[in-house]
Amino acid sequence: MEILSPAGPAGYLSIVLHAHLPYVRHPEHEHHIEERWLYEAMTETYIPLLEMFGNLLNDNIDFRVTLSLTPTLLEMFGDDLLMERYERYLDSLIALAEEEMFRTRGDSRFWLLAQMYHKRFLKVRHLFHDTYRKDLTSEFISLSRSDKVVIIGSAATHAYLPLLSNEPSAVRAQLTLGAQYSQRLFNKSPLGFWLPECGYYEGLDALLKEAGIDYFFMESHGVLQGSPSPAYSIYAPVRTPSGAAAFARDAEASKQVWSSVEGYPGDFDYRDFYRDIGFDLDLNYLRPHFGGNERTFTGLKYYRVTGPTGGKQPYVRRKAVEKAQTHARHFLEGRELQALKLHNKFQTRPLITAAYDAELFGHWWFEGPEWLDFLFRSGACSKTLRFISPPEYLSEHNNPETIRPAASSWGNRGYSGTWIDTSNEWMYRHLNRAAALMTKAAAENFHCNGLREKALNQAARELLLAQASDWAFMIKTGNASEFARERFLGHIDNFFRLHAEATTGGIDSLKLSTLEQKDNIFRAIDFRIFSERKQG
Repeated sequence: MEILSPAGPAGYLSIVLHAHLPYVRHPEHEHHIEERWLYEAMTETYIPLLEMFGNLLNDNIDFRVTLSLTPTLLEMFGDDLLMERYERYLDSLIALAEEEMFRTRGDSRFWLLAQMYHKRFLKVRHLFHDTYRKDLTSEFISLSRSDKVVIIGSAATHAYLPLLSNEPSAVRAQLTLGAQYSQRLFNKSPLGFWLPECGYYEGLDALLKEAGIDYFFMESHGVLQGSPSPAYSIYAPVRTPSGAAAFARDAEASKQVWSSVEGYPGDFDYRDFYRDIGFDLDLNYLRPHFGGNERTFTGLKYYRVTGPTGGKQPYVRRKAVEKAQTHARHFLEGRELQALKLHNKFQTRPLITAAYDAELFGHWWFEGPEWLDFLFRSGACSKTLRFISPPEYLSEHNNPETIRPAASSWGNRGYSGTWIDTSNEWMYRHLNRAAALMTKAAAENFHCNGLREKALNQAARELLLAQASDWAFMIKTGNASEFARERFLGHIDNFFRLHAEATTGGIDSLKLSTLEQKDNIFRAIDFRIFSERKQG
């Protein structure tokens, strides 16, 4: 059948980036290797994205992006200790790049790359210190004042909600605290929400609506397997029984970008993520810059993907950026063709929701920010597609059909297998018991104050941190599994001890003060969020 171009755009494209890292803060260690997750992501993803969005706005490009920023990530952005350490981290990178320029001076291929990194690190340091004043959150708030950058929230500590559903108060606390956090910072309405791991179970929509959340994102089969079947498949949001709108991720558009096997990041011209001088060079040479005796990523990577086997070839930045431009054009043309076909099929303008982890762009896929920039700039000129944000779409199409979505996630095989299997199932008996105890304590101590209130507030922090989906994920995948196990056990043990002390009156004020300084997330937390009773 011939595809005819309709009058006006054939459809809409919504780009959604989910920015999240687990809360990792260890003031007791001068050099903690897992804190580097934050520093690497700031250097390679968050600061480059901030710069790119700012340039697009300054150039008056008609783009749209939806960005979820989890409370744990924002809390780390606002932590003075972590930001001071990040500045020292940047100084170490700059010094290392200078040494690399000297070491590689005999080979122009690697010297040019060392010089490139030196310039990049200097630029990131300038942006962080001088332009953003060491406050990325304020910069995101500034961007969110534009209708082109929509900031949405997420659960307090990125808990995988379907596996907390036995204790509704635990889900309610994650949602309420997360929604309040984003509303306070960004003052946006309607309020959007990213479900951690896109994890959904029947009835969750009612708790989302109760928390003031107007729309959220799901994996495609959660909508496709809903009841009744959606008339427009995943290419229009649906209204859930509670009234909250659900947007379904388009698997075709997403896989083309994130998959290292079938997607763009696996192209042979792109920078190889794993080949890093932190694993190639002598440890004694590297140690002065980062301390400790563990090898780790430095961010200085000199090789391109090249191929699955054989020797890696040197990275050529010019070719990689050209390839990112080619791939952005290819992606846009693919979405234009997809929109035309869907328009003919449904006789309506389809919405294609392309959702990704933000850390893919720059950190895992070095050229990702350039790809996004090319996509937004070329897409703004498209006659077939129009960039749109979820609240913009809902304001223009205010009568979505109502369905009952199905249980789903974007984890392996689409359900809960990643977060509960033989490696990590033991965690949930502790989490369920802790949530039940916290709920009971919140009800029985609703009017308490003083030291008991402080102890219960800290108990709530420890429980929320233990609920993070990251620990079960890392244990399952084997990536930093021992660290994840220690973190989970540390938080859950702290909870049980604090709960016991608070409910018996034998509070150790010194230990409590130490924990308040160490695990100091959500300074204004009120443990009563776990209570069924309304505050005030």
